Amino acid sequence: MLVAAGHGHGGESEPVNWARLRSRLRERLVLPSDAGYDDLRQPYNTVYAGRRPAAIARCARPADVQACLEFAARERIPVAARSGRHSYAGYSVPERGLVIDVADLSGVDVGPGGLVRVGAGTSLIGFYEGLGARGRSVPAGTCATVGIAGLALGGGISVIGRKYGLTCDRLVGARIVTPDGCLRSVSAESEPDLLWALRGGGGGNFGVVTSFTFDSDPAPDVTVFALGYPAAATGDVFGAWQDWIADAPDELWSGCRITSGDPSTALVSGAYVGPARGLDPLLDRLGRVVPPTTREVREMDYLTAMRHYAGCLPACLPRQGLPFVASSRMLDRPVEPERMTGLVDGRRNAVLLFDSFGGALARVAPDATAFPHRSALASVQVFVDVIDMTEAEARLSLASIRDGLGTGATGYVNYIDPDMPDWPTAYYGANAPRLRRVARRYDPDRVLAFPQGLA
Repeated sequence: MLVAAGHGHGGESEPVNWARLRSRLRERLVLPSDAGYDDLRQPYNTVYAGRRPAAIARCARPADVQACLEFAARERIPVAARSGRHSYAGYSVPERGLVIDVADLSGVDVGPGGLVRVGAGTSLIGFYEGLGARGRSVPAGTCATVGIAGLALGGGISVIGRKYGLTCDRLVGARIVTPDGCLRSVSAESEPDLLWALRGGGGGNFGVVTSFTFDSDPAPDVTVFALGYPAAATGDVFGAWQDWIADAPDELWSGCRITSGDPSTALVSGAYVGPARGLDPLLDRLGRVVPPTTREVREMDYLTAMRHYAGCLPACLPRQGLPFVASSRMLDRPVEPERMTGLVDGRRNAVLLFDSFGGALARVAPDATAFPHRSALASVQVFVDVIDMTEAEARLSLASIRDGLGTGATGYVNYIDPDMPDWPTAYYGANAPRLRRVARRYDPDRVLAFPQGLA
């Protein structure tokens, strides 16, 4: 079957022989005429719901991934890996290209010494369930349906990260199919430059990972908390929060959520590795500066805490896509409270989510892994919902917040922004040149090219 739906990275459109790939994948290759295509192509960010890939490959084994990359290289068509569908810029759904969906490459195996092998398509809630069943932990994100691959490859911010580091800090090995179709075993002894790049160098740049190996720890008990404040207290709360996290112990992670409006509102929440008796004095110290109107504190075991943050208590809610634009900054210095309120008061549809850094995150050299933002005070992801406004209007609002923070031209690749100025420096800092060399070594023909790709 010939389908004139593909195109080369720079050439004219040519018919693509999908029958060749279907002969290897059979029913696991889904074309636009096949049942289930419209559901499979949908990203989490529905701003990109109109994207129509030429085919979606539901890969169940590394050999399927090899077949896809060999085919994409031969046919010169756009190709991208997809794990959890959460690419903020929709890069995992290439228009008229091939989606390598690794969701079926899932599962968690905890081996001797606490080494954890996890399939690249495993969701975060599946990751936590598998770890929790064996009493182990690895720092990772909170969204239930995010895939472990995208999270780990870009860094991996966690509610226990100030104690245990980034997700990528715990990565000790991987199996990856590079664009030449070779299945490689990556470790500190084998392909060390590639392992370095996979530890924070972003997804989609070096190949398609089929499994990861992480070093884990015994699962700790965690105390979670949430502090509510009155409307119009945003400046006071945010200023006090920044001072509070600057000298917090490793055991404390905290986030500050600021919602725009007239007036804006602020919420402080977080997690403490240990019992409530260790957390309470820290909360009292913050409360003496800005008294909260509500204070909730709950002790949990590690798995329950991860279910709590994932919205999976008592059960996970179905995945629902949203239309939004997003960006990020890494705070290399505090943001003046007046600047913050000026950005959010009276604005529509914007939410800023700050995550505290420091602790174990800061005790890794910026070039020891590909993740460079080790000295940051905090990260912030900025969302503007595309509701009752056009996408163009939302992007203008987003850019004014992102650039108005005044914290330097840095950002987090896992919150990828197609409009990020000087994105190589923003995401990778001084590590960008080395990352480009690694990408060009493993992908000299730019098979994995995409607008913010390193090759």
